[in-house]
Amino acid sequence: SIFGSTTLGLTYSLVFSEALLAPAIPSLAARAGGIFLPLAKALCVACGSDPEDGTEGKMGSYLMKTFFQGTCISSAMFITAMAANPLSVNLAAAAIGETISWTQWAVAAFVPGLVCLITMPLILYIIYPPEVKDSPEAPKKAKEELAKLGPMSSDEKVMAVSLLSTVAMWVFGASYGINAVAAALSGLTVLLVTGVISWKECLNENGAWNTFTWFAALISMAGCLNKFGLIPWFSGQVVNVVGQLGLAWQPAFLVIVLLYYYSHYLFASGAAHIGAMYTAFLSVAVACGSPPLMSALCLGMLSNIMGCFTTYGIGSAPPIYGTGYVPLSKWYTLGGILSVYYLFVWLGIGGAWWKVIGLW
Repeated sequence: SIFGSTTLGLTYSLVFSEALLAPAIPSLAARAGGIFLPLAKALCVACGSDPEDGTEGKMGSYLMKTFFQGTCISSAMFITAMAANPLSVNLAAAAIGETISWTQWAVAAFVPGLVCLITMPLILYIIYPPEVKDSPEAPKKAKEELAKLGPMSSDEKVMAVSLLSTVAMWVFGASYGINAVAAALSGLTVLLVTGVISWKECLNENGAWNTFTWFAALISMAGCLNKFGLIPWFSGQVVNVVGQLGLAWQPAFLVIVLLYYYSHYLFASGAAHIGAMYTAFLSVAVACGSPPLMSALCLGMLSNIMGCFTTYGIGSAPPIYGTGYVPLSKWYTLGGILSVYYLFVWLGIGGAWWKVIGLW
């Protein structure tokens, strides 16, 4: 009721709601496409913005584009916010000999991520403004839908407690010897034992099993490439090229980041990009003198942010673009502008924050 009376306030509510659930729902496609996209589309239609009747510009174009950009930012803020982030952690452990914890990632991403979440909707509000600035229908629609849901059921209460306890173990578990896998299995066990979900339902999660299988192959492949010398050879070639430029590690790291970041245009999957290039580029950065942990974290976070540009580069892009609210030309133009802004925030403000917390 407080924020939903204006288009900007409604958009902020949607962006931050998605970000709050991000650490507890690792599947970006499920979180954005399965949970929040139907809600966002229903709100747009309720406010009279529908591409089928040519009114997408009233509110929906701005809201959908901002919502999508928010999913890229939230996925970069937590290890458990995107399915490919653990792959980055595993590859980093093999490359630099140090395992990134859930807390390390979250603390490092907090400041640049929060800055982006706050400023990005304002930037789009200026360069891609909605035709309708007020949305008085939205709070009424939300109250109606909430009334239809009724009070929380016992299963929903168990689910809420399980999610909160799992996230708490991800945050604080390292201090007590509880790793991320044990925390996730504990939450799943509670849901199975209490009957909130069944094992048959788990087996029907084809996307999750597909991800599990391919990640195992990607991690194994990356290890073999390193073992048989391809990654060290590639790293050496790039180090020689960058070294000939006579750059200090800071500008050399910037060159490496730019190459890694914008090469995502060639990939239709974050996991595929990470599996193919993360270890090599991290090895190059370290060889050029960049701090290992900072380099691993930065490349891992940007592996999510770089999906902001295309209609296929991250799991939330296809379903949101498929709603028809944002034309292709606008999608790429706005994504290109924001991709530059994100680099400024994550390398500039983020770099200063990482200096404060001792990453370099």
